[in-house]
Amino acid sequence: MYDSILVPTDGSAGAETAAEHAFSLAAAFDAEVTVLSVVDAGPVGDAVADRREALEQAAQESVEAVARNADDELPVRTAVKRGRPYETIREYIDHAGIDLVTMGTHGRTGLDRLLLGSVAERVVRTSPVPVLTARADDGDADGAVAGVDSTYESVLVPTDGSEAATAAVEHALAVAERYDATVHVLSVVDMEALAGASSVGMSVPDVAQDLEAEHEAAAETIADRCERRGIEVEIRVEQGTPHRAIDRYVDERGIDLVTMGTHGRTGLDRLLLGSVTDRVIRTSSVPVLTVR
Repeated sequence: MYDSILVPTDGSAGAETAAEHAFSLAAAFDAEVTVLSVVDAGPVGDAVADRREALEQAAQESVEAVARNADDELPVRTAVKRGRPYETIREYIDHAGIDLVTMGTHGRTGLDRLLLGSVAERVVRTSPVPVLTARADDGDADGAVAGVDSTYESVLVPTDGSEAATAAVEHALAVAERYDATVHVLSVVDMEALAGASSVGMSVPDVAQDLEAEHEAAAETIADRCERRGIEVEIRVEQGTPHRAIDRYVDERGIDLVTMGTHGRTGLDRLLLGSVTDRVIRTSSVPVLTVR
């Protein structure tokens, strides 16, 4: 599923954390890793040119430092490019045949903000390939990344039965097979989205009951796929606020990876994905793999 993995980096702790996940996945899928740093192209001028040269040198040192953290047998390339960061990342994905991107969810600020933060959000929204976002663990006084756990024993698949949610399932199952992980399927009936149902003459309990039955069917469909492939699976269907329910489930069940679609249904049927995915990316304590 993944032959080529891209790691955009700015040397931040978040980027280093994302790189550790990239190296783990590359070893599991026998993939090649490219570590990329993008120096934001700004106005032309002598002072700016001097600053840009310094940034390019720092970027080169950054990618080399990240690459050194990989196991010796893992094939790792490095690249430094100029341009608008998220656009350059998108171009690199297309031209280099990338299958997966791993990124930190926060980067630096000011002139040192070379890649991440809002750039990660834009890449998630526009990337033609899956994107894994990871938050940095607490670092030491020198800002080093502490104890990144990139082994996945439990993979969570939130689903509302939509096409987008279904697209993420195959990636979750592929990861689960490589890591011998348990797949958890969670479907949440969004009660806040149903709050206005009574104003148009609908019975909220009846609608919620019908939707819960649909969610159970969607979860069972994924469970069947897992069982046919010999993957251990657990399912839960509940009512609540989707992103909060997902975060709570992650914490309660010790989930290691969340796999989600980036768009779900609209209107009353938008029960899980889309803006919910954005919220989970920002709040999740574990990596989130998003699939368009």
